Amino acid sequence: MFVDKAKIKIKAGDGGDGAVSFHREKYVAAGGPDGGDGGRGGDIVFQVDDNFSTLIDFRYKRKYVAERGQNGGARHCTGKSAPPLIIKVPRGTLIRDAKTGRIMADMSTDEPKILAKGGQGGKGNSNFATSTRQIPRFAKPGYQGEEFEVTLELKLLADVGLVGFPNVGKSTLISVVSSAKPKIANYHFTTLTPVLGVVRADEEKSFVMADIPGLIEGAGDGVGLGHEFLRHVERCRLIVHIVDVSGIEGRDPKDDFRIINQELAKFNEELAKRPQIVVANKADMATEEQIEDFRKFIEEQGMPFFCISAVTTKGTKELVKKITEVLDTLPPIREYEPEPIPQAELDDMTGRKFEITLEDGIYYVGAQWLQPIMRTVDPDDYSSLQYFQRVLINSGIIAELEKMGVQEGDTVDIEGFEFDFVY
Repeated sequence: MFVDKAKIKIKAGDGGDGAVSFHREKYVAAGGPDGGDGGRGGDIVFQVDDNFSTLIDFRYKRKYVAERGQNGGARHCTGKSAPPLIIKVPRGTLIRDAKTGRIMADMSTDEPKILAKGGQGGKGNSNFATSTRQIPRFAKPGYQGEEFEVTLELKLLADVGLVGFPNVGKSTLISVVSSAKPKIANYHFTTLTPVLGVVRADEEKSFVMADIPGLIEGAGDGVGLGHEFLRHVERCRLIVHIVDVSGIEGRDPKDDFRIINQELAKFNEELAKRPQIVVANKADMATEEQIEDFRKFIEEQGMPFFCISAVTTKGTKELVKKITEVLDTLPPIREYEPEPIPQAELDDMTGRKFEITLEDGIYYVGAQWLQPIMRTVDPDDYSSLQYFQRVLINSGIIAELEKMGVQEGDTVDIEGFEFDFVY
């Protein structure tokens, strides 16, 4: 099964928590805090693997979570950092943020790309010792790893894209000029998935050709099979437009040419402007008048024209030579640049957002980012509570509570942790 779109969730590993520990050794009095830092969480890394040709694996597994960093230990021992989670995808996979549509990475090269970074480890209590706070009984929790829902979209990497109506001979042509072996039969939509073939022009030159399933009128609006695969033409440097010049299907070759170009433009304006070579196929079944009439029409459009018979291979060598010459003048296959994170999204990721509601005399504070911090707070330790109070003040939660009219002795609930408000 050829699958070229998928949606998955990726979650980098959280950082390990810092340790609360005190040095204990015989004959060493008041050894002091020695809690180590937590280890870093594992990154989510995408890597190209040429053994994959579709995204079918992502139909069955939709969530990928990297390992969490190890917690810190006693004697200043830092927790072990988690290994990266490597996700392998076919070459040409475009990765977008599912929420915003932002391009995050284009997997067209062998370079691995980090899509979600693991959280930093939390600081151990040895980092918080001062001359006035010699016995810190708190440590920092590990930071959360980045989390995204992403869409994977495979856009084949091919130099040349074959387009045209069904049954015009695209599969026959690619089977003749390359080693590709697509299914060939005398009925519409024989080709159900894109087919890639490497065409060797000479000993030192070759290019990749893609046979795209036949388009029909309305493909740009989602009619037929062609619209599902038009994305695979987007990267092609050159479009080879195959037309049945014999008219054996009962269609006018000129109308075929116009319709296909209209559908390309509907899908993407850039495609209509892409360099084209128009190939009149099935010349062995056409009359001289039909060929010359169509040749004149195409040359009036200012496009190169070739007349071939893919079945008998007549004219195919000359076509390959011409394609090679044109490709030498064109820029390399398009690669998509990652798009920057919008400021609003950046603020959501880095900002400490919270929400406060008043119900039955209790002030409920919703702030998920506080949960890992609260895990390390010791209500019975004064210095630990001081640290927690500073977090609430710096984040603006205390100021918002006061604005809402909180009084001393009122109950405040922060993510399930209840306490009486004290000035």
